[in-house]
Amino acid sequence: MPISAPESSRRVLWWAALLLAPLAALLFRYQFQFPIQLLKPRTAEPKAAMDASSEIEYDMPGVLRWHKSGRVERFDGTETVPPSPSGDPANGVASKDVVLDPAANLSARLYLPPAAAAAEKRLPVVVFFHGGAFFVHTAASPLYHRYAATLAAAVPAVVVSVDYRLAPEHPIPAAYDDAFAALKAVVAACRPGGAEPWLAAHGDASRVVLAGDSAGANMAHNTAIRLRKERIDGFGDNISGVALLHPYFWGKEPLGGEPTDAAVRGGFERAWQVACAGQLGPDHPYINPMASPEEWRQLGCRRVLVTTAELCWFVERARAYAEGIKACGWDGELQVYHTKGEGHVYFLPKYDSELAAKELAVVADFVRHC
Repeated sequence: MPISAPESSRRVLWWAALLLAPLAALLFRYQFQFPIQLLKPRTAEPKAAMDASSEIEYDMPGVLRWHKSGRVERFDGTETVPPSPSGDPANGVASKDVVLDPAANLSARLYLPPAAAAAEKRLPVVVFFHGGAFFVHTAASPLYHRYAATLAAAVPAVVVSVDYRLAPEHPIPAAYDDAFAALKAVVAACRPGGAEPWLAAHGDASRVVLAGDSAGANMAHNTAIRLRKERIDGFGDNISGVALLHPYFWGKEPLGGEPTDAAVRGGFERAWQVACAGQLGPDHPYINPMASPEEWRQLGCRRVLVTTAELCWFVERARAYAEGIKACGWDGELQVYHTKGEGHVYFLPKYDSELAAKELAVVADFVRHC
């Protein structure tokens, strides 16, 4: 439907406002009202502080500051909560931190629902990748700890929330390498006598779902692509499903109602350039699956769920993904879920809302039927 002139102006102003806070700040402030201090000009630092170690390469106000010396300061996504080995009082889900791959120093937080003890069959396994624009958050972040535990109880499933390496210290493809290593470690652990007791006793390697939100959804997609290229010994090249929750995809050319202003788009592209150390362009298949349909059709899974929201910054990309995957030749089953009136990954901060509960139910049902 054509956009009216007032509507077009409103969108331009809205996207211009987004430019005031870099991408990662947008992804993790969750609200559409920005603090007034973001609108104020930054004051100059004292001359005494302007030495080589304080020169800034990249600054995301309130989220991350990367110094030219290599030092990184994170101001968001740094809070953590401990696991609950005896079970979370809210849902009975037990959790613990484990090392998935000692050689790669790759860790994760595992979640075991109370239903596991009484289950007649092994449970599906969700390998979950948290969001954070590849820059911030961990599996122990309160938002992600709560979501993973809630999902484990809702399915029920064993959830493996992966702690992958973050940029800019570890630029892409480090996160993707960790994601694939995590999948291999989980599959191995689900076998009888596997290294991780919860997975060995309760995990069903024939029902593995890759899932994630935002940048984590991007990782889930790319891990499934890699699986088809690099089969896992004794497992194959296909998993049961991929759940992409408000996926972070982008591209050089605007889609649909995305902004056309070069400065606005440049802000998003700059964040990606920092994440990948300037080695990959905005149309690389990692960030823009639509640019490589011949690879996309090789997605190594049988089912895909894509969720998005009306006010999500990447809603046009999610729609294009859903349309493209149906047209590219992939022969699996696609499910799309859209939430009206909400923004990017709203279900994390608004976890107790009715809409968040509905979206969680969709994700849980998807995993249950994989």
